[in-house]
Amino acid sequence: MKILVIGQGGREHVLVWKLAQSPKVTQVYCAPGNAGTAIDGKNVDISGTDIDKLIVFAKNEGIDLTVVGPEAPLVAGVVDAFEAAGLTVFGPNQAASELEGSKAFSKELMRQANVPTADFRTFDKLEDALEYIEEATQESMVVKADGLAAGKGVTVCSSRQEAIVAARQCMEEGVFGEAGNSIVIEECLQGQEASILAIVDGNTIVPLETSQDHKPAFDNDEGPNTGGMGAYSPAPLVTPDLMDEVIEKILVPTVHTLNKSGRPFRGVLYTGLMITSQGPKVLEYNVRFGDPEAQPVLMRLKTDLAELLLAAATGKLEEFSSLEWDERAAVCVVMASAGYPGSYRKGKPIRGIADADALPDTKVFHAGTMLAVQETVNDGGRVLGVTALGETIAAAKLRAYQAVKCIRWDGAWCRKDISDKAR
Repeated sequence: MKILVIGQGGREHVLVWKLAQSPKVTQVYCAPGNAGTAIDGKNVDISGTDIDKLIVFAKNEGIDLTVVGPEAPLVAGVVDAFEAAGLTVFGPNQAASELEGSKAFSKELMRQANVPTADFRTFDKLEDALEYIEEATQESMVVKADGLAAGKGVTVCSSRQEAIVAARQCMEEGVFGEAGNSIVIEECLQGQEASILAIVDGNTIVPLETSQDHKPAFDNDEGPNTGGMGAYSPAPLVTPDLMDEVIEKILVPTVHTLNKSGRPFRGVLYTGLMITSQGPKVLEYNVRFGDPEAQPVLMRLKTDLAELLLAAATGKLEEFSSLEWDERAAVCVVMASAGYPGSYRKGKPIRGIADADALPDTKVFHAGTMLAVQETVNDGGRVLGVTALGETIAAAKLRAYQAVKCIRWDGAWCRKDISDKAR
């Protein structure tokens, strides 16, 4: 079986690495890929949003399964185009991808499905949003750009003034481009976050092991939101009973409501949860593997990922009623470029990746990297996802940070407290 992975981040590297382990897979391609996917697979110099060229490549190479990594091609309709060309592809179609492509659509669907979430209002005029903020009974609130903003379109505000600034940044200053033309303002939920990823084939739902992401840039959850500074799996916060509740009250109603609305969902349904004193509430949906959650979760997966995703893409997921997991924990620490999540410089040579990879039960997943004159350089804000297994979460953390110490480039930095909440 030949597989094409679309994308170029850390999520795509772990997908290429895991898919290549299948005895049924002869070659994994990645378009456009990064310096890491070039080692574990074969890069193809085609942009992840150049759908026509991707289809031509898939046909010419006899690709048996295409796996779409990032959200932008999904929202742009890459799955619809591949299916129209008679190609097998894993991921939701354009209509179902609106679950991530529009925060307003997502919140309305939650309301329709009676899924527990924060109270919210949607605005497409700045003056209406500002009036709502001024009259709100609570000072703390969350302002979200409606469209895709690479994980950075959410601002948690502790005062009305902060909310006003966030609304103006979205709708007046255009910080997030067209994604901020309309916004969602919702109540600020309190609790701990958890990420639930599930493979869905339109009817059958197969949850993956739990994980927890770390969105804020700095230690102790301070600083601006990022695409994710690290993750660990499992998340002890999500007990078996709580997981049953999430499946019954969130996953099943969401998939059912999408089906009823003519948007059958096939792909990865990512549910970002806040575990509140009233129970789990949905913060957001994504329609693909989380990054960096995919790194620790898939590192623990023992089931053949290629067979699993092919079954989901062809409506045969019921054959996978249970998955096999490594019982050890995994921790992923993201190493970032100086200045991220703001502006940063690219092209800095990275040293020590091979030394980190040589450590036991450790894998360095590339995110923002590229090959330049036979050396690996940084090419993004989040550069590497250093991931390790351990008998406990603490042991996995220790091993991951030992690997981080092996790696150097000018301006490299990371959070030092990834997985500490698991204590």
